Amino acid sequence: MPQPFLSVVIPTFNEETRISGTLSRVIEYLTAQDYQWEIVVADDGSIDHTTSLVGLEIAAHSNIRILHLPHRGKGWAVKNGMLAAEGEYRVISDADLSVPIEQVDRLLPPLGPDAEIVLGSRETPISSRIGEPPGRHFMGRVFNRLVALLVAPGLADTQCGFKCFSAEAAQDLFPRLTLDGFAFDVELVHLARKRGLSYSEVGVDWYYQTESKVRPLQDALAMMLDLLKIRWRHRDSH
Repeated sequence: MPQPFLSVVIPTFNEETRISGTLSRVIEYLTAQDYQWEIVVADDGSIDHTTSLVGLEIAAHSNIRILHLPHRGKGWAVKNGMLAAEGEYRVISDADLSVPIEQVDRLLPPLGPDAEIVLGSRETPISSRIGEPPGRHFMGRVFNRLVALLVAPGLADTQCGFKCFSAEAAQDLFPRLTLDGFAFDVELVHLARKRGLSYSEVGVDWYYQTESKVRPLQDALAMMLDLLKIRWRHRDSH
């Protein structure tokens, strides 16, 4: 089999209510493209019917596969999915499709910027946030200000779950990732800066999903602690 042009990595944890619809939409979009593709579902130890529902799609499509992982967190699932992927470009897409898969062309050549890492952003002039509660938006902006201050100056939004990596960048960065939780995005950007990899932000349309796995207060506190861990763990890395 030739190397796929694009791998779509979807981390999952107890997504039985929407994974079938998500995969159907992603498959429909990718099938219409003129490049080779694959989907890698990185399942973070689901205890519902997520994996069996993915299995139904695998039976019908040979370029879909699933990783059965012990439960450790979203960062852990994404890390394993990206390292298992084989595409020339590898895109992280949340299972709720909060950023529609149709917008992946904004991150890829020839429309996307010439960078090894392209970050979907909800904070550019062409971005849109649809349906987001004001409190959630405020907490997100506070966190991103802290990120800019402590770890990744110059970036407006590190936490949008829609990112593209070249194969080389993915193989360089993800083995070095140490955080298993939601702040893994920040660690990736911090590592990319230290490794001298190029990255760019691209505006996307982001739809708030009421079934989000994010717990605003609990996860915000954990992510702030993770910022300090990032500074400490990589203080001497190059």
